[in-house]
Amino acid sequence: MNINIHEVAILIAGYVVLLATSGIVVNYILSWISTVPMSKKIDKEVRDTGFVVGKCENLLILTFMVLEAYTALALIFAAKAIVRREDMSKNSLFFLAGTMINVTYSIMIGLVVKILIAII
Repeated sequence: MNINIHEVAILIAGYVVLLATSGIVVNYILSWISTVPMSKKIDKEVRDTGFVVGKCENLLILTFMVLEAYTALALIFAAKAIVRREDMSKNSLFFLAGTMINVTYSIMIGLVVKILIAII
């Protein structure tokens, strides 16, 4: 197995950037499209759960992108629908928008990582 240190560095940087910025991006876009402040839309427990679920989602999406397991991305939607079923029933548009923003952002970072690795 031939391990290129530059590829490993790009991959680690991709995970760090994604995990460090995804919550900021999701919160910014959701607050931009909503007239009601986030603190009034959802309570702290739901927000904290969303943070953990979102970070797991980021890790899985980037991993699936790097491994080119694109069909596995559907598992994320199915699992999230099950885990967040109760929250989604109360405010479905908010959670759907948050999921779509997070998934799109994660895929974009995954594409950047794949392009950078291909260039090396």
